[in-house]
Amino acid sequence: MITRIKNAKLILPDKIDENSFLYYENSIISAITDKELSYDNEIDANGCYVSPGFIDIHTHGGGGYDFMDGGTDAIVNGVAMHLKHGTTSILPTSLACSNDVLLEFLKDLKTVVDNGLCLSNIVGAHLEGPYFSHAQSGAQNPDYIIAPKPDEYEYIIKNYGSLIKRWSFAPELEGSERFCKILVENGILPSIGHSDATYDELLPAYEAGVRMVTHLYSGMSTIVRKGGFRQLGVIESTYLLDDMNAEIIADGCHLPAPLLKLIVKQLGTDNICLVTDSMRGAGMPDGESLLGRKAEGMPCVIEDGVAKLMDRSAFAGSVATADRLVRTMVQKAGIDVAEAVKMITINPAKILGLDNRGRLYEGCVADIVIFDDDINIKCVIAQGKTV
Repeated sequence: MITRIKNAKLILPDKIDENSFLYYENSIISAITDKELSYDNEIDANGCYVSPGFIDIHTHGGGGYDFMDGGTDAIVNGVAMHLKHGTTSILPTSLACSNDVLLEFLKDLKTVVDNGLCLSNIVGAHLEGPYFSHAQSGAQNPDYIIAPKPDEYEYIIKNYGSLIKRWSFAPELEGSERFCKILVENGILPSIGHSDATYDELLPAYEAGVRMVTHLYSGMSTIVRKGGFRQLGVIESTYLLDDMNAEIIADGCHLPAPLLKLIVKQLGTDNICLVTDSMRGAGMPDGESLLGRKAEGMPCVIEDGVAKLMDRSAFAGSVATADRLVRTMVQKAGIDVAEAVKMITINPAKILGLDNRGRLYEGCVADIVIFDDDINIKCVIAQGKTV
C-alpha cells in the first residue's frame, strides 16, 4: 500500500522542499520526488509543514499517567497521549526510586516493547538516577538518592542492558567513573544530571565518554568560589568541552526565551535536544495533580503552563508536549522552524544511533508529523499508520 503526501512543505535534512511529493509504502518512506508515481492513498497537507516524527528522549509520563505507576497500562496510555502531539519515538524515563521499583518499571516496559503494545517506537528506557547529588536533587526524592552501587547497577545492566538506552548520573559521586565506563562498554549513553560537579570532577566522566547533559540549567552546578578561587560548574563545562550535547526543557517556563537564545548561541543547533521532561500532567487540564508514581506522589498543581508545588514556591515538573517545544523555540526563541525541528528529530536520532528515524529520507521509517505555521498538529503518522 503506497501513500502520497502532496501540497507539503517538506522539512528535509538540508532544506525545506515545497515542490516534491513524499511517498511511503507501508511503514517505509519510498520516495521524495517531484515526479508523479503510482499510489493507493493520498494525503493533502494543504500547504502545511511535513516533518519527521518527534523523538522525546526524556519524559516521565502524560495524560494523567506516570510511567512508573506500575503495570503496562500507564506506559501504553502515557505514550499514546504523546503520540497525538507528534512524538513517534520515545524514551520512558524513571525517577530516583528504590531498586525494587526500578526493576518493576523495567519489567513493565520490557513487556510493552516485547508485545508491541504501542504504535509509537519505544526506543528503550532512560534511567534518571538514583545516582545523584543531594545538593541538586530538584524534584527527585532525596530518600532514594545514593552513590553508584555496583551490585545493583551490574544486575540491572545484565538483565535489562539491551532495553536501557540512557542513564543520567552525577559524575562527582564516589564510584561514578567506573559506573560511567561500564555504561559505555554496554552501549548505554551516559548523561550528566542532577550534579553539583566542578569542571575537575566532571572531566573524568568526559574522558570516559560522556557527551550528554540532562536538562541543562535544571539541577546542576554553576560557577562556585572555593577559597576565593572560581571553579566552573556543569553548565560552564558543557559550553567549554568539545562535542558536548545538552537536552533542554523548551516549555518557555523552565528556560525563558533569552536563556534559550543563549544556549543556542553557545552550543549551536546541532548539539541540542529538545525534551519535554514531562510528568503525568502533560496533556491534562489545569488543576491538582501528582508528581511521581501514584503510590508515593507529591501533590502539585498545574497552572500557567507548568506544574508547581502546592505552595507555588517552585516548579514541580514540565507539562509540555513535543509540539509545544517546537512552538516555543520558533515563536519565543526566534529559531528557524527547520532548525527547531532538527533539535527534536535528527539530533536525538543521531545521539541514540537511530539511523532509520529522525529524517524524511528514502528508506527511513514513515514517522511523520504534519503541522501548520503555528505548530498546531494536523496529522501524525507512526510507522506508516495514521493516528
